[in-house]
Amino acid sequence: MAGTKTAYINARLLDPTSGLDSPGGVLTDGETITDFGPKLFNKKPPKEAEVVDCGGKCLAPGLVDMRIEIGNLAATVGAAVSGGVTSAVCLPNTDPAIDDMSVVEFVARRARKQGMAKIYPYGAVTKGLAGKELAELGLLAESGAVAFSDGVHAVADTQVMRRALSYASTFGLMIVQHPEDPSLAAGGVVTAGETATRLGLFGIPTEAEVIMVERDLRLCELTGGRLHIAHVSTGAAIEAVRRGKDRGVNVTCDTAPPYFALNETAIGDYRTFAKLSPPLRSEDDRQTVVQGLKDGTIDAIASDHTPRDEESKRLPFAQAAPGGIGLNTLLAISLELHHNGHMDLLDVLKLITSSPADLMGLKAGRLEKDGPADLVLFDPDEGWKVDADALPGKAQNSPFDGRPVQGRVLRTVIDGRTVFECGQ
Repeated sequence: MAGTKTAYINARLLDPTSGLDSPGGVLTDGETITDFGPKLFNKKPPKEAEVVDCGGKCLAPGLVDMRIEIGNLAATVGAAVSGGVTSAVCLPNTDPAIDDMSVVEFVARRARKQGMAKIYPYGAVTKGLAGKELAELGLLAESGAVAFSDGVHAVADTQVMRRALSYASTFGLMIVQHPEDPSLAAGGVVTAGETATRLGLFGIPTEAEVIMVERDLRLCELTGGRLHIAHVSTGAAIEAVRRGKDRGVNVTCDTAPPYFALNETAIGDYRTFAKLSPPLRSEDDRQTVVQGLKDGTIDAIASDHTPRDEESKRLPFAQAAPGGIGLNTLLAISLELHHNGHMDLLDVLKLITSSPADLMGLKAGRLEKDGPADLVLFDPDEGWKVDADALPGKAQNSPFDGRPVQGRVLRTVIDGRTVFECGQ
């Protein structure tokens, strides 16, 4: 659709899909990228175009976040664009759950009205997220569900999971599993081990994760289904996924920033902002997550954005709700993988742009002619300190509160419109 032309000049263009990392520019017309490249504005931008001088900073595809919870929708999309996220997929544990066509359509319609980040819904695997009766996966997909998950609950019943994978495979749909055996994890609030013992908290053995992963890999082989393991956090689970991929299982997985940037010591003295699900793990597990990202076993990074109100976190650790916000800090924390020398900048960006977009089947996460004009301008080196109280959005429960980081979002563009500008 033709509209206002904008020329982004003097940029460091980054496109993980093509491997582009070069000085250059982007020209958008309305909602679409019409041209981009290193030599685009060697002469001059079109006279009728509005010019945005990027000052040599990084211009990349807008970030794609494949797992968020929605609390307040307006606050969520505001947090998203402040973090450079232009497309996100929301979990079905809304009220009511996204287990019905009308709810899928309602969520999509409400998100469009915000005119900010593009929100796509997961459909529920089971009705009411109860883990017993399959939802109408085919109808939910027709209505716009991009994949299926029971959100923060594992599909624990083996027969139900088998049916889900089998049924979904007939439509080419993906089942996304929260990898935690609920009976083994029951009552636990942290990872079992020395930290749990020292704090007198009931621990969840790491085996709760790998047992569920191993079971689902077997079911995936049995059914020929398509399985995605969410927020892997333990070395054993990552190794299980690696072996599954080696033997040809149709499995992918992601992790979230807390699992490669924090370990269980972040709980400190009962710090509830660091109470997450899965719980923070040992330093050995953290290092294994980093290795899994480096060697490609882990396919994407998702923010795991889980807004919680103050009352649900201002409780004794065992009673406090798990979860942390992550949209605002997705880029900065992911860039630690680059700044710490683990990965190249383009490889890090791929994990939060084109890789999650491809997993979800979204037309997003890459620079391409006639593609959506969804862009993020950022300074990869600018340092700042995470201040949960100052982050855009309604919830402040960041596990990274007080952490010095590098990488600031300067501008977020969705469908050719600037929807966030740093300092504005």
